Amino acid sequence: MMAVLIAGAVALVLSMGGTPLFIRLLVAKNYGQFIRQDGPTAHFTKRGTPTMGGVVIIAATVLGYATANLATGRLPNASGMLLLLLMVGMGFIGFLDDYIKISRQRSLGLDERSKIVGQAVIGVGWAVLALQFPNENFRTPASTEISLIRDTGIDLAWAGAGLGLVLFVLWANFLITAWSNAVNLTDGLDGLATGTSMLVFGAYTVITIWQSNQSCQFLTEPGQGCYEVRDPRDLAIVTAAIVGASFGFLWWNTSPAQIFMGDTGSLALGGALAGLSILTRTEILGAVIGGLFVIIVMSDVIQIGFFKATGKRVFRMAPLHHHFELKGWGEVTIVVRFWIIAALFASAGLGLFYAEWVSVA
Repeated sequence: MMAVLIAGAVALVLSMGGTPLFIRLLVAKNYGQFIRQDGPTAHFTKRGTPTMGGVVIIAATVLGYATANLATGRLPNASGMLLLLLMVGMGFIGFLDDYIKISRQRSLGLDERSKIVGQAVIGVGWAVLALQFPNENFRTPASTEISLIRDTGIDLAWAGAGLGLVLFVLWANFLITAWSNAVNLTDGLDGLATGTSMLVFGAYTVITIWQSNQSCQFLTEPGQGCYEVRDPRDLAIVTAAIVGASFGFLWWNTSPAQIFMGDTGSLALGGALAGLSILTRTEILGAVIGGLFVIIVMSDVIQIGFFKATGKRVFRMAPLHHHFELKGWGEVTIVVRFWIIAALFASAGLGLFYAEWVSVA
């Protein structure tokens, strides 16, 4: 438990203290955000605000995790390292996207094909690695079974190991792409994606600590309610670091934002959320815990699909938070109300997680 607390505290201090230094660097280099022309007109005042703040979130998370391990004399495990690898890899794709926007002074970064190829390379490599590294108990970080709150028994390897690997890679890449896009779309108002991420990863910190305390590997008399997750304590350390890093960054990202996380941050956090759902065997439960992200990405899907089918719009503008902006809601009002919704979803996810344990324990 001490390592979890240290990771969160160190990441918080580094993020809160490091963000203003990074802001000064970005301002000196004139690395500011470019605003899409078809967005809400109120956003034009944000033009030039420093972006790529996700660099601070990623760095604070990695350093928080490393410091916690050093301070407690523990060695990092495969699951924690894999989760950080996915976070850094997706963040790198986002960084390239942000850098192209800034260097070419436009609101569009990487072209769609390059972004998809980059995400696919990272996603495929990560998915293959996640099925390696069995520990002394023969457990690997990921499982080929689709999971709800734990593995459901629906095994993607039912037709053979080779096909099972392919199906798992496709499933993992779907989750990585979906969550990355969801967090990216949510990052449209000051502090919205940061605060929501803090709540979602906070819920996952509770889950991973519980899984560690109820691990089938460590209990002397494991019952039906124990969890088969390979390294739950390591995952708890990473999630605590992400919460601390997001908390510190939110101080500077809240309205009026002095810095944006950019695609660097949103893709990194989305990738981390996808990886966490896979490594904790909570792939479908993750859609409840991160319910606000799901609602926002679905609003975009519905808007595009309905417009292509009928030529009409369901919302004044998508994603959903822009719809309420055009209805006259203030930015802070939207963000706080959406945080409340995010907290309700995270709480509901925790409730389902605990209720399932009670029912089988």
